[in-house]
Amino acid sequence: MAGIKEVAEEAGVSTATVSRALRGLQHVNDATRSKIIAAAEKLDYPLTPVRSNAAQGRTNSVGVVAPYISRWYFSQVINGAEQALREAGLDLLLYNFSAMKGRERLFQHQLLKGRVDALIVISLPPTEEEFNSMLSLGIPIALVGMEHPECASIKIDDVGGARTATQHLVNQGHKKIGLMSGRPDDPFNFSVPQDRRKGFMSVLAENGLEWLPSREVHGDFTMHTASRAMDDLLARPDRPTAIFCESDEMAMGAMQALRRHGLKTPEDISIVGFDGHEMAEFSELTTIEQPVQLMGEMAAWSIMERLRKPNVIAPSLVLPTTLVVRNTTRRLTVAEQGL
Repeated sequence: MAGIKEVAEEAGVSTATVSRALRGLQHVNDATRSKIIAAAEKLDYPLTPVRSNAAQGRTNSVGVVAPYISRWYFSQVINGAEQALREAGLDLLLYNFSAMKGRERLFQHQLLKGRVDALIVISLPPTEEEFNSMLSLGIPIALVGMEHPECASIKIDDVGGARTATQHLVNQGHKKIGLMSGRPDDPFNFSVPQDRRKGFMSVLAENGLEWLPSREVHGDFTMHTASRAMDDLLARPDRPTAIFCESDEMAMGAMQALRRHGLKTPEDISIVGFDGHEMAEFSELTTIEQPVQLMGEMAAWSIMERLRKPNVIAPSLVLPTTLVVRNTTRRLTVAEQGL
């Protein structure tokens, strides 16, 4: 599919000029604008109807709702969406809040109304009331990391990914496997920690492995809190031989704590993460890799397609995850398995 660069080359102008022209902004003369529109039509460039957006009441902006922007997962999804939107000549308006008060302001007071042409919501399970508020805007909505029958969605199988990670440890002879999960009192009620815990527990049950609640600690998906949680786990009796961490950042925090205690990975404890964080490779971390940035891009393309064809609802997609085996897991010897 042609992008803004190809349109710029065809018209013999800069990408910035293409963006201004297709968004209906000033400072582009009529002859240049006509040349750009002709190039866009020739290349079947998405959103060529933007030239009439002013008459349609369009804002040429897409809203992105995220509870966090500094955390790796959210920043990667936002980055993917922003690149796709920018290439199409659309602006991104970020609605970020880390407190429930901000969430209430966003949905109850309809701060989005009239400000955006479409909406991308990242891994924030809205209440039914909030969903109704969003749907009442009458604009395309794409969900990342969750699903709803009335919206397009892009997600992964978190249960399946966690099952793969846990089975990898079981296949290496580990029987005493710990879990580093999210907060049990999570105010946002994210589904990801629950789904990954579900996948983990199902594999233990299927393999007849004993589960002890003392083998679970809560890392809250950050390196700092995970490091402290690992301190707590190591202070408990009968420590596990392997740990599944529900995110790579928690896995890296756990590894830091192990080093602080004079222990090594995987010699003393094997660790598996989840995400595909760019630092996972440098940490030699075994992980479940998910296409995070691609999820943002695909969410952006799904709503742009809806803007072009309002009566066509984009399908909901489940993208694959991949087990990437590195050096933080090892196979136990027969003697170790008998411990």
